Amino acid sequence: MLITRRHVLIGTAGAAAFGIVPAFGQVPPLKKKDHYKVGFAQTESNNPWRLAQTASMKDEAAKRGDQLVYTDAAGSAAKQVADVNSMIAQGVDFIFLAPREEKPLATAVLNARRAGIPVLAIDRDLDQAIAKRGQDYLAFIGSNFIQEGQRVGDWTIAKTGGKGKIIELEGTIGSSPANDRKKGFDDTIKAKAPDMVILASQSGDFARDKGRQVAETLLQAHPDATIVYAHNDEMALGAIAAIEAAGKVPGKDILVVSIDGEKDALQAIVDGKLGCSCECNPRFGPAAFDILYKYAAGETIPPSIINPDHFYDASNAAAALPTAY
Repeated sequence: MLITRRHVLIGTAGAAAFGIVPAFGQVPPLKKKDHYKVGFAQTESNNPWRLAQTASMKDEAAKRGDQLVYTDAAGSAAKQVADVNSMIAQGVDFIFLAPREEKPLATAVLNARRAGIPVLAIDRDLDQAIAKRGQDYLAFIGSNFIQEGQRVGDWTIAKTGGKGKIIELEGTIGSSPANDRKKGFDDTIKAKAPDMVILASQSGDFARDKGRQVAETLLQAHPDATIVYAHNDEMALGAIAAIEAAGKVPGKDILVVSIDGEKDALQAIVDGKLGCSCECNPRFGPAAFDILYKYAAGETIPPSIINPDHFYDASNAAAALPTAY
């Protein structure tokens, strides 16, 4: 009997029904070819960062003559799992995955591995208790999210003299950047600035309008807040709008700090409304496809590849504006 990818998936589902948890596996090999049919499972397309990432991936696929199967999960982890399973059914050679959440997408990666398809996690990582880098999927490429939070925390302490009352706008619950950016910042504040306090912390789901709404609520509940730390620029820009709507001046009455380095944020720094933004580079296309071709050529791929990121404040934001996304 010929074993197909469909049979692999059915077998996996049947094993799960009996409570059988598979052991960690081995990354499937990739045959060396001139061109590939690759999948890119995007998490959403509702902000400049995601749009820049998608454009970079599409441009690189076209440049190399590869067929790209692109999906947009529209902010749904369940849809993204279905998107990955659809790519498996379509017989792609390789999958680039920007996982919305760590746990559910780790399960989807196991499906791909059993079907003989290597996966590269880009910009967000997966739950290592379910799927392991270098075993169940090829690798993770992205930023050091903990370090991003640490860098913003250190800058904030230096700017304020280690004093202030903070409102924190968290990213998508269950995502690796939200988890790690919170840890990096919170631990830095706790260790280095005992006179600073985090008054409240709530998810704004990495979205500008949601960030604005959450900031409005938290500012009303905590009128003594002097700092807003947002896990991304979109929420920071929403917070700036909320601060202005409350009759206060961002950058003067309330310091706003953030992560991503998008063009609107750099402009806000130039305008004095945003204090700083640690870059999280979205242009993954060239590096991601390089990894695919190197792996196919038999090169060893490290399980974790960290992108170098810039840091922007009033000293360099204006100069970086022309090339920002």
